[in-house]
Amino acid sequence: MNPDTREKLTNVSVATLATALFKRGLRNQVIQDVHPIARKGKNMVGPAYTLRYMPAREDRNQLTSFRNPEHPQRIAMENCPAGHVMVMDSRKDARAASAGDILITRLMVRGGAGVVTDGGFRDSMVIGELDIPAYHTRPSSPTNLTLHEAIEANGPIGCGDVAVFPNDVVVGDDDSVIIIPAEIADKIADEAVEMTAYEDFVVERVKAGHTIIGLYPATDETNLELFADWRKANGR
Repeated sequence: MNPDTREKLTNVSVATLATALFKRGLRNQVIQDVHPIARKGKNMVGPAYTLRYMPAREDRNQLTSFRNPEHPQRIAMENCPAGHVMVMDSRKDARAASAGDILITRLMVRGGAGVVTDGGFRDSMVIGELDIPAYHTRPSSPTNLTLHEAIEANGPIGCGDVAVFPNDVVVGDDDSVIIIPAEIADKIADEAVEMTAYEDFVVERVKAGHTIIGLYPATDETNLELFADWRKANGR
């Protein structure tokens, strides 16, 4: 991933990115019903490394399954590259956990940039205290084996009703998570930085009592002139 793009995406909101993607016709990029376990105060950014679960079948998913050194869940934790975000398709079902604190700790130690599931995590309060951003729908105690079978790592998945392909760019803030197609990530990052600068200017104007009409969006040329002056004064 382009280091400059990563840096830019660290400082823009998911809401702003959603608008930038919407301008390109991409309406469904925010992962639904997924929230940070604990707010980290900075964005999670990285290419996606995926794990897909399917419905578990009793003859295949006993506790002994974890003894298999080729178990896809374990392999995914060991193979997710440093700087990547692991994104799990847990079928939007938090009745059984996608993973627990031991596996997420391993992912953190290996340099993972974050982890996302449209299911739930075990030991979520412990995970929330780790130095890795983690997003889920709600806490979940039962092992994944009770309902989910980890079947494939690093293939296309659906997570929270969003298509996620390996190496798509994942950005999570203190609200939610968005998926940016890899081929347009650089352009989206550049545009989001520009949008963020204008939004910061707008917030200052609104707090000072100015109307949003003609300001947001900028349909009054006077506001664009004031914005240009503001950027020079603030080094933006």
